[in-house]
Amino acid sequence: MNKENYPQRCDGVVPGVYTRRQMLKTFTTGFGYMAFAGLAAQAAILEGGAKVLSGAADAPAGGGELNLLLPKKPHFPARAKRIIFLGMEGAPSHVDTFDYKPKLQADAGKQSKDNEDRQYLGSPFTFKQYGQSGKWISELFPQVATHADELCFLHGMWTNAPALHPQAWPALHTGSPVFVRPSMGSWILYGLGTENQNLPGFVTIKPALSIGGGQSYESGFLPSVFSATRIGESKTDIKNCNVNNIKNANIDLKAQRQELDFVQQLNHNLLNKGTLDHQVEGVIQSYELAFKMQAEVPEVTDISKESQATLELYGINQDETDDFGRQCLLARRFAEAGVRFIEVCYDDWDHHGQLYTGLKKSTRAVDQPIAALLTDLKQRGMLEDTLVLWGGEFGRTPDSPKPDGRDHSTKGWTMWMAGGGVKPGFSYGATDEYGISAVDGRMDYHDLHATLLHIFGLDHEKLTYRYGGRDFRLTDVYGEVHSDILA
Repeated sequence: MNKENYPQRCDGVVPGVYTRRQMLKTFTTGFGYMAFAGLAAQAAILEGGAKVLSGAADAPAGGGELNLLLPKKPHFPARAKRIIFLGMEGAPSHVDTFDYKPKLQADAGKQSKDNEDRQYLGSPFTFKQYGQSGKWISELFPQVATHADELCFLHGMWTNAPALHPQAWPALHTGSPVFVRPSMGSWILYGLGTENQNLPGFVTIKPALSIGGGQSYESGFLPSVFSATRIGESKTDIKNCNVNNIKNANIDLKAQRQELDFVQQLNHNLLNKGTLDHQVEGVIQSYELAFKMQAEVPEVTDISKESQATLELYGINQDETDDFGRQCLLARRFAEAGVRFIEVCYDDWDHHGQLYTGLKKSTRAVDQPIAALLTDLKQRGMLEDTLVLWGGEFGRTPDSPKPDGRDHSTKGWTMWMAGGGVKPGFSYGATDEYGISAVDGRMDYHDLHATLLHIFGLDHEKLTYRYGGRDFRLTDVYGEVHSDILA
């Protein structure tokens, strides 16, 4: 019997035909719906759902089924299709890596002008000029230095966020050091969707979780399907290509498919009612994505088919570079498979002491893999539409009370980009002669995020999401696109 033949009740329930939400609301006195609502961002649900795809070209009209991950048109032509963020959690010292300061070297050992209890600490590492662009790069990055003519240095980074890792690392990702907000990866995925429906659009490989990092990879008030999928949370996971919980231990693939098909069948009943709840829909779609990942993720994370030359290029099976080399190779494979935002992390840069030995150890671990990633992307023709971003949450002081260590500094530091439509062999901004504060081309987190979104063809003022009665955006009410770095 067709459902049109059933009498319609005043509460919208058709006898014998139950939608998913009606089942959750009415069965067992509605406790199932209460639990699910909490999982799917209860506050947004109680307000009647959020405004999805605000400012995006492909927003659907009225109700109906909505695949939140389908590719969407940008606001204007994009320079990059995907991003690989090389997150250096712990704050690398800019004056020992990519920001050469002759004045600091000349005044090493002298009393700091800002604090009589501190002395200027010259870099113990030699800088040289590389490439036709003549960029100054420390001896700590000899292999990255061979790509000097492909790098776009951002020497004027600064932030008002606290000079503390648990606040600054999430702020670098979300724009806020205090409130839980969606990650920049979530915003880009929300704005553009993903090219491969069988893979997550936002992946973080060996994420930094110990210093407030968990919220750095979450979707916040955006639907949960926009959160990052964490790949390899330990060295063992990375080496064995393990992805936690990739398979359901209780039911087989056939039973999972039947279960998901049933849930989606219920969902189709709301197609013409205009009452689709996008927060709940996001959770359902994340279940669907998890099912699809069981087949494709193991294939992407299996590097056994890579050539020996490629493994050697990334430093895999070498003691110092094996772990980060595998992360960078996985990043290239995910990028090649259509993942929109990939982050890899190395979290050993907090050198308050043992600067000389500590920085040498950290840079040896990442130098060859990063150079390999740039080489590999370029050889495959991917660098031109892949943006590579390198950097940490803040910088380091050029003065110190210790003879072999540097403290936190949010006043100025360096990040760099490559590919993705930015100017190659280019330096933008500057810190003062000691490397203390950004004095030119000053770029804070909001400016960085606005510029990143612009590279992806997204207007940071138009990419919004209504939550709590307000239209939120990644850049809050700030942010300036620094177009001078764009090719």
